[in-house]
Amino acid sequence: MGELRTISQSEEPFWDRAEAGRILAGELCGLSGSRPVVLGIPRCGVMVASEIARILGADLDVVVARKLCEPGNPDIPIGAINEDGKLFLARESPVLTGLCEGYENTEEDLEKQYTMIAWSIEKYRGIRPRVPLAGRTVIITDDGLSSGMAMQAALWTVREEKPEKLIAAVPVASMEGIERISDFADETVVLKTPPVFYDVGQFYEYFDKTTDEQVIAALKESMERSIVM
Repeated sequence: MGELRTISQSEEPFWDRAEAGRILAGELCGLSGSRPVVLGIPRCGVMVASEIARILGADLDVVVARKLCEPGNPDIPIGAINEDGKLFLARESPVLTGLCEGYENTEEDLEKQYTMIAWSIEKYRGIRPRVPLAGRTVIITDDGLSSGMAMQAALWTVREEKPEKLIAAVPVASMEGIERISDFADETVVLKTPPVFYDVGQFYEYFDKTTDEQVIAALKESMERSIVM
């Protein structure tokens, strides 16, 4: 397990994702001189990531990955597909050998995930070319962790690119979510781990739906800021 840093058990909600990102950036300020890469999990995580990237002077990007779950059991993630279309399973999974062959034969499930990845690439990569991650400090964020499945898939995917340090940082998380991801990040930072957790929206006053237009605007703004710097 990597280092786990939780700040409080407060149940007080954030106003919105931007505020959550600003507060989270304060806990990551020691990284500002290293110019890290901040990856948001689309779509909502990008709103948190954009604030972190702005404050830390970091590169902003999205992590395009689709989680794969055990056939017949959507609550058990076993791997992910990255944006290059590479399929891989967690080496730590005790069911790796038995499920690998099964997944290769589940063409309908895989095709659905590939289609979603292609859609994301078409939407976002025309705005923000992929940032190389090898040898970089990489922060992956979302607006919160409930089950932690999306973050787990993102961590698996990014680890394949051999970053120097991989950090999972979120405003709020359930204990289930933390337990799911903490083995796969070098460091996990969580602002709030409330004892009563129903869903992420519980901890935001303003929990609106994030649109593709908002994600694209955030990526454009970050690119323009990088040019100026």
